[in-house]
Amino acid sequence: MWRGVVSGRWVELASRPNEVIARAVESQRDWSWLEEYLQLRVDLAEVFAEFPANDPHLEQAIKTCRGMRLLKQDHWECLASFILSSTKQIVQIQQITNLLRSRYGERVKVPNGCGDTFTFPQAEKIVSLTETDLRGCKMGFRAPYLHDAARKVASGEVDLKRIATLPLVDAQAELMKINGVGEKIAECVLLYGYGFPTAFPVDVWVARALSEFYFKGRKVALPKLRRFAAKHFGCQAGYAQQYLFQHIRLREKRMKASET
Repeated sequence: MWRGVVSGRWVELASRPNEVIARAVESQRDWSWLEEYLQLRVDLAEVFAEFPANDPHLEQAIKTCRGMRLLKQDHWECLASFILSSTKQIVQIQQITNLLRSRYGERVKVPNGCGDTFTFPQAEKIVSLTETDLRGCKMGFRAPYLHDAARKVASGEVDLKRIATLPLVDAQAELMKINGVGEKIAECVLLYGYGFPTAFPVDVWVARALSEFYFKGRKVALPKLRRFAAKHFGCQAGYAQQYLFQHIRLREKRMKASET
């Protein structure tokens, strides 16, 4: 079960075979906001059909992670979260974003008995804060980067809505106008916040998967990995990336469990 805030609404999600059970505080006639977030209308069979044929590594990843979908997150929250994720573990990222929400977000209506819940603060709110305020949320050197992002988004210098209409390379360049946003963070935002299907962020886990599965374990330079991914995975490279990422992480988890 998962509880969180989507499109400014508290929501509780649970899964059953072939369905998702959702509960909101108030009755919902229109669940399109949640369908969009969860990308429930994406036909995974069509996605898999675009994967390269006779790729045993992707075939195994599909078996391991079948049913997994990419989320389509709020543009600003996605951008800010990836800026804050630099060199941080997931638990630490959650701690930072939870502090930001509780101190500077808007309170969200929740069912009786649930703890206080807050939205992620908008760019305009971040602009009004000092670097000391932001560092107080344990984000360290990322504070000026988040503030720069908020300033450029709030002023319209970086137009998050317009990015959705741009080709991938131009969209990436637009995001990289922000201090602290490099190629990887830009591609993460374009994949998870915008749904650009060919965005292929390469982190340590993805680089490891590519090296092991496609280059016989050899260490390969990042530009070569990117060129390979673009050519090999094609129009659904983003989904291929996510399946390989989750597949190798789950395999690593199983291996460590077997050693204990």
